Amino acid sequence: MNGHLQRFARLAIAVALPFVAAAGFPSVYAAEKEQRPTRIVVADAKTTHHLNLYVAKELGLFKKYNLDVQIVEVNDNAASRDLVVSGGADLFWSCPTVAIAAIANGAPIKTIAQVKKPCTSVLLVPPESKISRLQDLDSKEIAGISPTCEAVISLTSAARNSGSKFNLQRLAGGPAISALESRRVDGAILEEPHASVAELAGHKVLFREVSAGIPCRTINASNRIIASNPTQLKDFVKAIQEANEIILANPIADNIVKIAIDYTGAPREAIIHGNHRLLFDTRLAVDGLNALGDELIAQGSIRENPGNNAYAKEFKGITW
Repeated sequence: MNGHLQRFARLAIAVALPFVAAAGFPSVYAAEKEQRPTRIVVADAKTTHHLNLYVAKELGLFKKYNLDVQIVEVNDNAASRDLVVSGGADLFWSCPTVAIAAIANGAPIKTIAQVKKPCTSVLLVPPESKISRLQDLDSKEIAGISPTCEAVISLTSAARNSGSKFNLQRLAGGPAISALESRRVDGAILEEPHASVAELAGHKVLFREVSAGIPCRTINASNRIIASNPTQLKDFVKAIQEANEIILANPIADNIVKIAIDYTGAPREAIIHGNHRLLFDTRLAVDGLNALGDELIAQGSIRENPGNNAYAKEFKGITW
C-alpha cells in the first residue's frame, strides 16, 4: 500500500471509531461518563449546626452515593445565599428565615430539607441578673444576631405578648459574649456552641421553652440544580440523613467531636456540653416554617409569605 492509501486508511478508521462506539460496541467513554461522580458545591458559614454536612463529607457518605461534594467557606448565611443565587454554588445551609425572605423576594432557590429542629438558641444573662420573667425584659439591652433570626423573632414575640419590649443590639457569637461579660448588654441570644461557652462560664439560661417549637436551619438549593440533578440531590439528602443517624446515636463520640472541632474551631468542652441539643432531621417542619414567614410579614421584612411554594416539589413526600 502506498503512502497516500495508508493515510487514507488511517483517516477512515479515525472517522469511523466514534460511530462504532455509539452503535453499541463496548464503550469505554459511556462507562466513564456513567461512573463520573456528580459534583455538588455547598456554600457554608461553618458552625456546629451544620455538623451533619461535615460528618457526611468526612465519613465518605457522599462518595457512597457517587457524589463529589465541595464545601466553599463563606462568612455568614447571607453570603451563602448570595453565592448560590449568583451561580457560584448549588446548596447552602442557613437559618430558615434567610431562605424564606430570599424566596419571597424572588430568589431562584427552594428549600429541600430541614437540618435540625428545634431551635437551640437561648437567652443567657449574667449570674447576678434579676431577669426571671418575660416582663423583666422591658427596656433591656439584649444582644442578638439579627431581628430576622428565628430565636430573636420568638423571644421578641413572647416578650411582646407579655407586655414588654427589649432593645436589640445586633451582635453575634463572640462579640455578643464579650458584651455580656462586660455588662454592656443585659442578656444575649446565643446559639450553640456559643450558648454552651457562655453557660460554662457561669451565665444563666432563661426561657429555653420559647424557641423549643421553632424549626432551625434548612438546606436550600438553586432552582437550576433541582431541575438538572433531582436524583442526585435526593441521594445527597439520603447521605445527610445517614450522617444524622450517626450523630444522634452518640453526639459526643470522639470522631464526631473531632470533626466538629476540625471544621468549626469550637472549644471541645462546649461541643461536648451542647452537642446533644442539636437534633438533626431532614423532615421539614412545614407549619413552623410557614409561621416564621408570617412573622417576617409582621416585621415588614417581606410582603407575602411563600408558604409551601418555598419547598421543592421534587421533595414532596420525601422531606415534606
